[in-house]
This record gives sequence, structure tokens and C-alpha cells, in this order.
Amino acid sequence: MIVDYPTLARTLRSLTHGETDEVALMATLACEIHHADDRFDWTGFYRVTGPEMLKIGPYQGGHGCLVIPFSRGVCGAAARTGQVQLVPDVDAFPGHIACASSTRSELVIPVYASGGRLIGVLDIDSDQPDAFTEADSEALQAILAETFGQL
Repeated sequence: MIVDYPTLARTLRSLTHGETDEVALMATLACEIHHADDRFDWTGFYRVTGPEMLKIGPYQGGHGCLVIPFSRGVCGAAARTGQVQLVPDVDAFPGHIACASSTRSELVIPVYASGGRLIGVLDIDSDQPDAFTEADSEALQAILAETFGQL
């Protein structure tokens, strides 16, 4: 099953209409995105909770790392640089944090509220190598911008 992004975006728009709580929005997105595609083995948010610090937020899948500094791993790189991290082979990523030994590839997208305030990152792991495409990244960035950009 490959995700139908236009349908996913419409569903999320309907489910989150009028909601302004970041955690409620993250929980809804994590659930819907996770179940939209068989490639998505772990789907969740890491929230900015302090200077240069991410803590686990709502997610679907097995346990995640509880705390990730901006200086470590794929999630930290996305938060630190503000750039999407599309990693086809996590073993080749310097400083990758193995929260789950089954992870083979990863897509991490910075999440911004209005005014460009970084509120976290969306982290999607796959147990398949090279599972993510630029099209995945672009569609998910648009969904995140629509969902959190008004906060």
C-alpha cells in the first residue's frame, strides 16, 4: 500500500479543523500518517522542549528514544539545520541513533508553527532500505505546513 497523499491531506484537514493544541495535532497526524503506508514502521514527533533538546511526542510503532539533543542523530540534524533529512541507509549516516534495530531508512522533517518557530520534527522510520522519496518529503511538508502553520 502506497500512501495517497491528496486523500491523506483531506482526511487530516477534516480531522484537525479548528484544533490548536500542538500535541493533539501531532497525535492525530502520527496515527493517520503511520497507517497510510506499509513502508512506515515508526511514525512520530519529537518536540522541542528546551534549548537544543528534543523529547518524544505522540507516535505510532515501537518504543522511541526519549530524548535527542540537536547535536545527535537524524532527528537532531533536522532540528539543528532546519532541513529535511532523507536518509536511504541509516547505517551510513554519521552519528545515527539506533532507537530501533529494525530501522533501515528514515525521513525527518522539521515542523514549524507560524512565524517560523521550530516546534519539533516529524520522524518516519522504515524497516526497508531506501524507502522514502522526494515526493514523500514534499507531500508531508505541505501537510505539516497546513496543519501547524496557523499556530
